[in-house]
Amino acid sequence: MAIYTYGLFIALGFFMGMTLAKAEARRLGRNPDRITDLCFFTLLAAIVGSRLFYVITAPDAFLRDPVEVFRIWNGGLVFYGGFLGAMAVAFVYIRHYRLPGWETADIMAPGIAFGHFLGRIGCFFAGCCYGKVTDVAWSFSFYHPDSLAPTRVPLHPTQIYSALSNLAIFAILWSVRKKKRFDGQIFWLYVLVYGLARSIIEIYRGDFRGQHILGALSVSQAIGITAAAMAVVMLIRGFIRHRNGSGGEVAIGHRKGSGGGRG
Repeated sequence: MAIYTYGLFIALGFFMGMTLAKAEARRLGRNPDRITDLCFFTLLAAIVGSRLFYVITAPDAFLRDPVEVFRIWNGGLVFYGGFLGAMAVAFVYIRHYRLPGWETADIMAPGIAFGHFLGRIGCFFAGCCYGKVTDVAWSFSFYHPDSLAPTRVPLHPTQIYSALSNLAIFAILWSVRKKKRFDGQIFWLYVLVYGLARSIIEIYRGDFRGQHILGALSVSQAIGITAAAMAVVMLIRGFIRHRNGSGGEVAIGHRKGSGGGRG
């Protein structure tokens, strides 16, 4: 029985992200079972969304072999596609169960960062999401013939860059979560820091990044910069509302005390 390292680390990332989210839900007095269900549905949406995003940005291989769309163990999951898919499903779930939206987003954010950290290690073993050819001292070369990266050439270990950046983001979010001033702060802080970090790491990526936007930005860079700018606006708005004493609206479509599903 073959156990694929890529899939193993994706599974570990999901398990650890869900475990951290449940722990945070318990700390805040929320029902952890609701968080478990939310994690399950967002996982499915994330897998579908991340794969579809990859297929859209690199369609040629899938046109030659359409079945390859379903072989996710070969790599090819774009985080932003999964993130957008997961957010759409999470929005529907939160609305349906009348959960406090921004607080729930804060609960999920650190786990997402830590899960992404583990997932990027899986990318490294598979060779996907590889970097450009380089002569830096910390470059890596891949030799296995089934590697998704070019073999026998020194490459930027962009998977490790991403893994370490996500681990650092998790550490930041986990350390400030008890000091937040308003609901949604942890989530938007995650969006801000990840968007900036991803946009920088994109400079060193060597795999196909899709058609460039404005002749300079990859799709992921454009999304990252846009998301970071939106996060800045939302954080400023949140701090202003907190300072003015009007930061009570924490739910997506509901106000605090509207049936948040406490356990």
